[in-house]
Amino acid sequence: MDRFLVKGALKGLLGKREQEQTGKGPAELGEYEESTRKRPRTETPRNGVDFADLSWQHIRAEGLDCNYTVLFGKAEADKIFRELEQEVEYFTGALARVQVFGKWHSVPRKQATYGDAGLTYTFSGLTLSPKPWIAVLERVRDHVSSVTGQTFNFVLINRYKDGCDHISEHRDDERELAPGSPIASVSFGACRDFFFRHKDSRGKNPSRRVKVIRLPLAHGSLLMMNHPTNTHWYHSLPIRKKVLAPRVNLTFRKILPTKK
Repeated sequence: MDRFLVKGALKGLLGKREQEQTGKGPAELGEYEESTRKRPRTETPRNGVDFADLSWQHIRAEGLDCNYTVLFGKAEADKIFRELEQEVEYFTGALARVQVFGKWHSVPRKQATYGDAGLTYTFSGLTLSPKPWIAVLERVRDHVSSVTGQTFNFVLINRYKDGCDHISEHRDDERELAPGSPIASVSFGACRDFFFRHKDSRGKNPSRRVKVIRLPLAHGSLLMMNHPTNTHWYHSLPIRKKVLAPRVNLTFRKILPTKK
């Protein structure tokens, strides 16, 4: 899986052991607060996150609250990636298209949804019902829950075949999401740049200038996007033509049951 680490993409993003030794974090993040110090087990978790056993980077800005860590070691991450490649069934046909400004386009990546029975999720003109959970997704979900204290009943999977596959700026603010619930983003495969842009700094004539935040998402990593991040900040995964390997991203969510 070393081929998934793009040369230079992790510059400044130190491993767990290096972080604990140096206390340093990614230079690319701009303005943020970070802490990699292990905390006592008796401490009350912030936003439900158990800081005791992992080194976390705390990414803070105006209205932005995220926690980032490498959740899976290389061997386990490699194994999960192989299982995802073999077992996930992606959408085809009409479900592989997205509506943008009233026009339908092919999605520049593969997508799939899994989750509890009876749920639906609507975004970009599509209403999706999840497939039943499979073992590998349950294993990742349960591990995320064990370290964050959060529960999830739905996962959206995006597969990027290489750096040409991408996702444009958007917010995960659909009405089906449980109010105030976090979104847990787990990445496997190629390291890709992930950008946050404040809503007031978008467009050709933004109302104000707010620094864009860039975070390389590593193989086996977890990014917790806590409330109110998706209220104020858009995020994206831009094209990176030098990235030749695939990436699979799992975004675990808590969806409200469909009203009958």
